[in-house]
Amino acid sequence: MSAKHPVIAVTGSSGAGTSTVKNAFEHIFRREGVNPIVVEGDSFHRYDRVQMKEELAKAQADGRVLSHFGAEGNEFDKIESLFKVYGETGAGKKRYYLHNAEEAEPYGQDPGTFTPWEDIPEGSDLLFYEGLHGGVVDGDVNAARYVDMLIGVVPIVNLEWIQKIHRDTAQRGYSVEAVNDTILRRMPDYTHYVTPQFSRTHINFQRVPTVDTSNPFIARDIPTPDESMIVIRFRDHHSVNFQYLQSMIHDSFMSRPNTLVVPGGKMGFAMELILTPMIHEMLEKRGR
Repeated sequence: MSAKHPVIAVTGSSGAGTSTVKNAFEHIFRREGVNPIVVEGDSFHRYDRVQMKEELAKAQADGRVLSHFGAEGNEFDKIESLFKVYGETGAGKKRYYLHNAEEAEPYGQDPGTFTPWEDIPEGSDLLFYEGLHGGVVDGDVNAARYVDMLIGVVPIVNLEWIQKIHRDTAQRGYSVEAVNDTILRRMPDYTHYVTPQFSRTHINFQRVPTVDTSNPFIARDIPTPDESMIVIRFRDHHSVNFQYLQSMIHDSFMSRPNTLVVPGGKMGFAMELILTPMIHEMLEKRGR
């Protein structure tokens, strides 16, 4: 961990609300004049889109588990190395995964490919990672130990499945059966690599619906933020001014000494209230 070159990581699966956290951090960075290096977790996948299809077919034929949640589908050692090197020197290497034609066009590449690795520009204030594995631990690899602020963003699993089914059927053209098969295929990697990270985080934001999601495979719509509550758990709750947060966030309450619950629609606001003083403290330490 580093005071001079801090590393912030937001970890959570797709659709979990990591974009809301990213927006909150962007607002804070802009207000505070912070110059971050932004790194996307997808850039550490082991295979591009074409290669992944080929490797998936091989894995299925061999009876092996392969997914973007697990070690075989990612380069965990490169995540750890980047966090370590950046914390020590403020340097490192990054690349981009080009998700679609719009992202790929400026590089003259096909969607689903990676840009070449390049050096991180000098003079940044901190590194900001958003993806699946910001707090990953696997064998000798321990990325979490080099993270100064680790944020977990996770819905309850039924809501996560509902969001994936709706997104993949409506936006990507998959059948419900195909998406269900993917959920089941990835489950070993999800429980082994993704879930344990939320026990290592400094703060967890968990979205909990207040409507019936007991059978996610037949749900017709995704619960809205106003149909949800956000459970916020702090590792070091002794340094948190819960009285101030409750006074600022209407209808919030404490469910445990380390846990604040806020309405789903207030998630972004709550994040900015909580994270801004933490960024202030981080930058003050960096200055010293």
